[in-house]
Amino acid sequence: MRRSTRRRQDAPNLPRRPVEDRTLGRVFGGKYRPSTFLTLTLDTYGRVDKHGAALDPDSYDYRRAARDAIHFPKLLDRFWQNTRRCVGWDVQYFGTVEPQKRGAPHFHAAIRGTIPRSELRAITAATYHQVWWPPHDEIVYSGDRLPRWDHHHRAFVDPQTREPLPTWDEATDPDTLTTPAHTVVFGPQVHVKGILGGSEEAGRHIGYLTKYLTKSVGQAAGLDESATARQREHARRLAAELAVTPCSPRCPIWLLYGIEPKGVRPGTTPGHCKGKAHKPEHLGIAGRRVLVSRKWSNKSLSDHRAERTAFVRQLLDRAGVQPAYAVDDGPFEWQTTKPGDTDVPPRTVLLLHAINQRSRWRADYDAAVLATIDAPPDDRSATGPGDAPEDRRAA
Repeated sequence: MRRSTRRRQDAPNLPRRPVEDRTLGRVFGGKYRPSTFLTLTLDTYGRVDKHGAALDPDSYDYRRAARDAIHFPKLLDRFWQNTRRCVGWDVQYFGTVEPQKRGAPHFHAAIRGTIPRSELRAITAATYHQVWWPPHDEIVYSGDRLPRWDHHHRAFVDPQTREPLPTWDEATDPDTLTTPAHTVVFGPQVHVKGILGGSEEAGRHIGYLTKYLTKSVGQAAGLDESATARQREHARRLAAELAVTPCSPRCPIWLLYGIEPKGVRPGTTPGHCKGKAHKPEHLGIAGRRVLVSRKWSNKSLSDHRAERTAFVRQLLDRAGVQPAYAVDDGPFEWQTTKPGDTDVPPRTVLLLHAINQRSRWRADYDAAVLATIDAPPDDRSATGPGDAPEDRRAA
């Protein structure tokens, strides 16, 4: 039996147009092609103060907040899919995921081209993501009573009955799992603003789009030395919920709910997952914070790598910094090594060599930056070695 992909009956319907092979919006007045600045937020979970801390922690829905944060990337993917189907052209964007003061992620995006505000609000209201996972509302195992690995069954078993736990495939069988464990939706607040390229306003919004990228998620949410006691308690309760919220089908936290996750091994520790989503400083934001659509720059990953390489070499030449290593561009003939090859150094030697090489590269680049810090601007590539323009999907 296959699970139905029919839209929810309570979700608004959207027009579906054939997607044209173009990435640019309309031109107005024969010469103006404005862009759009968009901000999307998640729903409310309870009243908060001016610092984002819950006014009544006991009624604040920390469970829904934790699940929404973990599944937020999937919701963004569905939003762009719906947007392209609705407007009828291949919409391109550059966006960033940042935490609000309350700890919930929200999304800022620069869209190439204009989309009517009414359409964007309708798309946002009609977008949702259903999480077809087993129910995980009540913890089954905790404390000293945890599932154990059984070598005979080659699976985790109940510590008392010794019966194997249901596998992931068994727990998610469509005949068994008839309703989603969670549904993520956007909140009602949708900010849309038209931007004209090259204007002062465009510069301000670019700065707003990138102003938190140099800070960690916790710092961007205001969880630093200046945080109030209520803020810290709010963050602690959100982190406690994230600690028992599975982040993927392979998450060992599933063992606490009596489900054997995918890829389980004898060394798996029930309830202990190394994923970033469970770390207090990440507030459930586990993926990349910079999201770029595939055709935003019209360049491949190889093009971006070549640009970064050329940028670094131009910078070194202009600063007069001579690299402490020789650069050999080949050509080379690559061969896969095999166990027992006598001309391959030990792994520890290779790792130490790679660390030393990276350190020398970093030192040469820092010296070149210091030497050209007062140099006038020129036609250098805007892509530096620390940038990451590669395309990704919200994961």
